[in-house]
Amino acid sequence: MTPGGTSTIPVLLPTGTEVAIHIAVEPVADARATLILAHGAGSTMDHGFLVGMATALRERGIATVRFNFPYVEAGRRMPGPATHALAAWAAVAAHAGEHPDLAGPVWFAGRSYGGRMASMAVADGLPTTGLVYLGYPLHAPGKPESPRVEHLRKIAQPQLFVSGTRDPFVDPHAQLEEAVAACANARLHWVEGATHGFEVKGHKRPADVIGAELAPIVRDFLLG
Repeated sequence: MTPGGTSTIPVLLPTGTEVAIHIAVEPVADARATLILAHGAGSTMDHGFLVGMATALRERGIATVRFNFPYVEAGRRMPGPATHALAAWAAVAAHAGEHPDLAGPVWFAGRSYGGRMASMAVADGLPTTGLVYLGYPLHAPGKPESPRVEHLRKIAQPQLFVSGTRDPFVDPHAQLEEAVAACANARLHWVEGATHGFEVKGHKRPADVIGAELAPIVRDFLLG
């Protein structure tokens, strides 16, 4: 694989089957950190939001890595077993940790489902410097009685939750605020008027622009 190119790496699934997933390693000169970015459910690593954020982060001295979960490579639209996603996270983290063109501490981040899978992997012991959740799906819309929070308390590393105030996955807001407060080292950044995809009513922009606009928040957390 050439630096900055897209290639594939193997992922050993819990079933014993080995699958290949696409990965884009995007180094920068004198990088101060590396951020692995995972896509959301029903999306891919080439979604405009991730590409826009990754581009903006590299302009700010952060190397990036994007990858597809196994279900995408299998041609399915929606996620498969969580254990497959956790295996992918472990494989990508190992690849990033050994890559000669990547530098600095390695952080994990993900849009919605991708961030939740990262949190589960770290709660299970996968090492990282810290995590960034871009629209953490605390619960299914309209079902706050089933929050996905218990494992978050097991994470000792720094965590940043970036959420929109109009995101139905974190309504009521107090539930997310309480979950963040219960973590060992976590903070919450609200994006006023933003939905789960960080769209803002009356302020229409392409997905790549939305991702790029959030990059300074992420960079400040990684380097602050």
